[in-house]
Amino acid sequence: MNQSPTGLVDVTVHSPRTRMRGVRATNVELRPWIADFPVCQTLDQYSMVHIGIQEAIAPTRIVRTKQTTTYFLACFGGRGRVLIDGRWRVCREGFACLLPAHTLNAFEAVPGSRWEFCWACYQRPAEQRPIANATTPVMARFEALPLRSAILGLMYECSGPGQPTLMQEWTDLIHAYVLRFAQPSDQPDQLRMLWERVASRLADDWTLARLAREAGYSNEHLRRLCRRQLGRSPMHQVTYLRMRRACELLGATEQTIEAIAFEVGYHNPFVFSNAFTKWIGWRPSDYRRKKFSAKPK
Repeated sequence: MNQSPTGLVDVTVHSPRTRMRGVRATNVELRPWIADFPVCQTLDQYSMVHIGIQEAIAPTRIVRTKQTTTYFLACFGGRGRVLIDGRWRVCREGFACLLPAHTLNAFEAVPGSRWEFCWACYQRPAEQRPIANATTPVMARFEALPLRSAILGLMYECSGPGQPTLMQEWTDLIHAYVLRFAQPSDQPDQLRMLWERVASRLADDWTLARLAREAGYSNEHLRRLCRRQLGRSPMHQVTYLRMRRACELLGATEQTIEAIAFEVGYHNPFVFSNAFTKWIGWRPSDYRRKKFSAKPK
């Protein structure tokens, strides 16, 4: 199941049997699959591009190597696959994924299975904070039914009655449910403090045993907590924090890639470069070039 992401290129494939329904914001670049969606002005308030519900059938497959939007999907039936931390992982009922902008994002339907999910796509203006402090895709548990119901409510209003007050309330609910996943508040204090400590000392030699000891948990309990709260293992979380800091340094400083590698805990810049490319989808030098070229002159 774990395929290498190497060689992925931008592609959009929708099976003829894939069904999509949704609404779109005003002044959105039209794509064939959203061209028939009714327009909903209330989405503009939260910088949402489009929201909807999809029943995906193989060979449906989306790959974005230069994603400019943040994409949230929550599964309520069947299963599909999403590229998470450089490897393909199954996304099934009861799980959701957040695919941040400016990184490699990919997801696909699994042959022989109908993948049912709802989604919300955000376009973040340069002056606005992202909805989540994530630099790579994240998958974790999430109950999709409330979000699906809110999307259905908004779709109903936009396709029929069109009552502005209800459209606003449905949109507020959709955004609130996405934030419930993107900005969780139920993380135990010990876990939160542990990751703050790791983030401030990324160059240290972090091991599972040390992480568990500093958090006051057993190795296995820490693993379970991280899987439930973060959707990744403790050591993958360390790598995630290192990659997040590396992205910040590459985009905001002129430090050499070797210096950045040492600062985030890699003694070998080639190992760092390979890890960064696997997680972010760009080589460090390409990521820096893209970031600097996007800054206003």
